Amino acid sequence: MNREVLINVAYILASILFIFGLKMLGRQATARRGNLLSGVGMLIAIVATLVDRSVINYTWILIGLGAGTAIGLACAYLVRMTAMPEMVALLNGFGGLASLIVGAAEFFRIRIGEVVPLQPGFTATAIALAVVIGGITFTGSVYAFCKLAEWLSGRPVLFRGQHLLNGGMLAGSVIAGVIFVMTGDPAVTLVAFAAVCGLALVLGWTMVMPIGGGDMPVVISMLNSLSGLAACAAGFVIRNNVLIVAGCLVGTSGVILSVIMCRAMNRSLLNVLFSGFGAQTGAAAAAGGAVEGELKPISAGDTFAVLEAARQVVFIPGYGMAVSQAQHVVRELAELLEQNGAEVRFAIHPVAGRMPGHMNVLLAEASVPYEQLVEMDAINPLMPSMDVAIVIGANDVVNPAAARDPASPIYGMPIIKAHEARTVICLKRGRGTGFSGLENQLFLLPNTRMLYGDAKASLQGVIAEFKSLAAG
Repeated sequence: MNREVLINVAYILASILFIFGLKMLGRQATARRGNLLSGVGMLIAIVATLVDRSVINYTWILIGLGAGTAIGLACAYLVRMTAMPEMVALLNGFGGLASLIVGAAEFFRIRIGEVVPLQPGFTATAIALAVVIGGITFTGSVYAFCKLAEWLSGRPVLFRGQHLLNGGMLAGSVIAGVIFVMTGDPAVTLVAFAAVCGLALVLGWTMVMPIGGGDMPVVISMLNSLSGLAACAAGFVIRNNVLIVAGCLVGTSGVILSVIMCRAMNRSLLNVLFSGFGAQTGAAAAAGGAVEGELKPISAGDTFAVLEAARQVVFIPGYGMAVSQAQHVVRELAELLEQNGAEVRFAIHPVAGRMPGHMNVLLAEASVPYEQLVEMDAINPLMPSMDVAIVIGANDVVNPAAARDPASPIYGMPIIKAHEARTVICLKRGRGTGFSGLENQLFLLPNTRMLYGDAKASLQGVIAEFKSLAAG
């Protein structure tokens, strides 16, 4: 068996591992093994590529490997779970930047080294696509990172003629890309390439500007998809089969996930990307359909009294659980409730948190049994039988305005119907609105009580009451 056949066999094996790993990531019980399987596949692909490309000098490769390993380990140990969404956004951006650099490197290698590609038109098209998609992914992800890290406001940034400007830049990048592919003049090619890079980088920033913080899970998913498409284009640039396969897998899975989340919000992808959701929430929420009432606080002791008598309890986690790092305390409280005779469930909304699967990741970290996790469609029919629904920092995904207030910006969005439980206890740091800026009508309902303060500290107070009862 010759070397070329061995390389292709290694690429096929890596691709198979990617596919099975991606499949296993779809379930909490197998996600870790899926991640490991994908990592092994990537290791095989890297080794095969280094052998296939006949690298003359490994110095810079070893330097890059060492630096990347150090950064990766530092991120794994130092980045808090609350910062995971912005970390994912940043990694998407670096993926796009890598594809842009690959495209640019190949362009200058051909131009300066006067290397003649086997298929000049095809190679030029692949370079243009890698640069455009990679540039949009990079700056769009950086902007998403800044929003998620709260370096910038989570509200949409809108101005007159914004969509027209973005459309013009997109058209300009396409025209510049066509010129880049078609022209044979070196000077014109260089100018066209610079135009493609510049427009793509600016367009990525301006495309994410009008998207509100509440839609960030969809945005991250779409940017992840774009990073995969950029990698696929880079694979065509350097004629690497496994990079093409991996890029296609990431790109298609990101699109599918984005569509699933849009359906969970009862909105189209175009509406998420171009509606500027959240810019006018104050006026819209003030319009008809508002619920009259007052916020009714409850203490940790009274919360214990309610839970001690409950036999059906459902936890509904949101970003507030991530902020307070309360997932381990939530699991401990759930175990105490089960010891007290209650049946416990965790209701997970597809877009809860700041990234796809955010709540699943946090609960998995706390070793919450996968069997206790229930999807929105499965828990809603059971909600009227729930004695207590404990809402931990969630806002829009439990807001009854989505079902009953036509004036609300989220009207028609499927929600977890926490308001149908006999008693609702909402853990909240203060009296402000959620990340999207919407008032939550759930807080004003007669069966809702507000447990104010840091979620972790509040739940620890409830746990202390349970333990005092057991000790007594």
